Amino acid sequence: MKRILILGSAGSGKSTLAKWLGEMLNVEVIHLDSYFWNPGWMETPKDEWKVKLSQLLEKDNWVMDGNWADSLEERFSFADTVVFIDLPRVICLWRVIKRYFKYRNQTRPDMGDHCNEKIDFGFLKWIWNYPNNIKPIIIDEILKNKEKTTSIILKSKKDVEKFQKTIVVRVIS
Repeated sequence: MKRILILGSAGSGKSTLAKWLGEMLNVEVIHLDSYFWNPGWMETPKDEWKVKLSQLLEKDNWVMDGNWADSLEERFSFADTVVFIDLPRVICLWRVIKRYFKYRNQTRPDMGDHCNEKIDFGFLKWIWNYPNNIKPIIIDEILKNKEKTTSIILKSKKDVEKFQKTIVVRVIS
């Protein structure tokens, strides 16, 4: 496990797991949101984003979290391990709402500078539609890369905890 890609809906726990894995494996954690979003929620221009992403992917070791369906194929081509956190949409929505109140008027540690936590109907709708709109793209990419990439699908908090225990065992062995 040298290049680990973590995928899942907003509120699934991608960033939390990425941070934990980075600490356990002593590997750089790359939160794509913190590289994509500029102050005030301004997007990085597409050509600049492609260069930034390529530079990040070229690194020897990383744990990377983020959705960005348009770069999924490229990220899969670099990853040796993919962890897809596939939690129910209601749990993801609940976590995003809790996160909003925790970080309201602040910038989360995994977010770009001066991007204060926000929530709106469009974002909630995106989370609700994630299983229909984004999940099939991820599953398709997992299937296309099954020969070269180890893929792990975690469907519950309990699955995440079991996965973490396997990592702990691997690290102390």
